[in-house]
Amino acid sequence: MTPRIYVDGQEGTTGLGIFDYLHQRDDIELLRIDSARRRDVAERARLINDADVVFLCLPDDASREAAALVDNPHTCLIDASTAFRTHPDWTYGLPELAGQREAIRASRRIANVGCHASTFILLVRPLIDAGLLPADYPLSAFSLTGYSGGGKKMIAEYESASRGELDAPRPYGLTLAHKHLPEMQRHSGLEQEPVFNPVVGNFRKGLAVTVPLHVAHLNGDARALHRALERYYEGEPFVRVMPLEDEHNLDRGFFDVTACNDTNRVELFVFGGEQRVALVARLDNLGKGAAGSAVQNMNIHLGIDETTGLSVG
Repeated sequence: MTPRIYVDGQEGTTGLGIFDYLHQRDDIELLRIDSARRRDVAERARLINDADVVFLCLPDDASREAAALVDNPHTCLIDASTAFRTHPDWTYGLPELAGQREAIRASRRIANVGCHASTFILLVRPLIDAGLLPADYPLSAFSLTGYSGGGKKMIAEYESASRGELDAPRPYGLTLAHKHLPEMQRHSGLEQEPVFNPVVGNFRKGLAVTVPLHVAHLNGDARALHRALERYYEGEPFVRVMPLEDEHNLDRGFFDVTACNDTNRVELFVFGGEQRVALVARLDNLGKGAAGSAVQNMNIHLGIDETTGLSVG
């Protein structure tokens, strides 16, 4: 039977992105709610329980409320909020981590990843697992991201006619209590949360996370880190570990944050020298960082080739 899919909250940025991925596919049936009834709880509950897979593209509290509407034991939820990313009863939706692909396939409660968090975890987890990066290392990281990650309100703000004050990059989250921190710690294997500073720039999409390291505090040098990343992600369709010390990694000495846009690809880099190293990962914050990863998780859960409908680039 053709799987039935419903997007609850399809008016938001991630919901629209998921719908764009799915609406032309002929291997699924996409359920739609009448726009006049999208706040009708009974109608939403009917569609949620009629579906094989439901994407929850809602704020945290609304996601919890929507999850409580499920009474069909066969309905799989893929939640795009932060509500369940460290919940013990939910599977973390980052299939490239060891063992996660099998867990996603078997689970009916999948917490989709955060954009900043997924890039950080993809860089850090293999190095902790390999014993190269101590789990008690006091990590710091910063992320440069396009404004689309802020949702419709921020998109409208940046794309308005009078936005001169927004031309310069803007650091935010300076309370250092970003909502992605719990999943960054939990799923990377760190013993404490990193110090994390995101920065929004005047470009629509694209994201790069940088993790600086002192080699003296590691159990290996840049080449060892690079080899560990290559081994961990060997055969992964959407992860590319870029060559070490390759001039093509930079554009005249500068790093292009947007190079993975319009793909579901994430690229990992190791920069630096004998004393200091910078781990860098980039992706499309609306693709592999949000809607693309959600569709990848759906494909895996349904037993469909996980690259279906997604661009490797």
